[in-house]
Amino acid sequence: MRIPPRFAQVIAVAALPLALAACSPGSSGSSDSTASAKQPQAKNPNAGLVTGTQLKKALAPASVFPSNLSAVSDGFSDSGDEFASPASRDTAKPDCTKFENTTWLDVSGFKGGVSFAQGEYANTDETEEMVEEIDVFQGTTADTVMREIRAAAGSCATFTDLNDHSKVKLSGSTTSGLGDDAYTMTMTSGHWDNGTTLVAARVGNAVATVTSTAGTDNGAANAAKLAGHLVDSLKAAGAKG
Repeated sequence: MRIPPRFAQVIAVAALPLALAACSPGSSGSSDSTASAKQPQAKNPNAGLVTGTQLKKALAPASVFPSNLSAVSDGFSDSGDEFASPASRDTAKPDCTKFENTTWLDVSGFKGGVSFAQGEYANTDETEEMVEEIDVFQGTTADTVMREIRAAAGSCATFTDLNDHSKVKLSGSTTSGLGDDAYTMTMTSGHWDNGTTLVAARVGNAVATVTSTAGTDNGAANAAKLAGHLVDSLKAAGAKG
């Protein structure tokens, strides 16, 4: 059963504080102005980061997906022009079943970035689907996200599916030549007609995540194609390292 995509409530970043020098009786305006000018300006942690509006344009068009898939009406969302406040990472043991969600980035302990965009395509009966998501993070958090995705995959080599209680096997490996860092995973179960391929690829501060069950190869070829398109789009959008 398809799990609805994440609709994040975006919180605008608070305005940078202004350094205001108080004027004491008898003091001159010129000396106060000089003192104010010497006050250090706080650095904007979102400076140069890509917004949700820009990320929306970086999502893959319908032509990248198999012809039997079409856009899911409620499967698209983005954070617009504002940046959300970064949330701290949940350090609890990863919930392996989250790998089966359409938006599975939170296996890393992070609910998402300060900006994001996502889209979903599926066939009529939703037996095949592909999901794309891009999240942008402050500082070096994107590196941490990739590291934690690998760690979660390592601890979830086998787990139990919540729907039919079947045994799910998950394996992953580093993918070379895809962005600054990439990791590909495959999930299979004896109760499934086809497996699922997941890809996480980092380009600077952005992490693109892909889910694919489209195709007879556990969705692998279509996942690789979609991930490659997202990486190229992020480079063109100027995702910073």
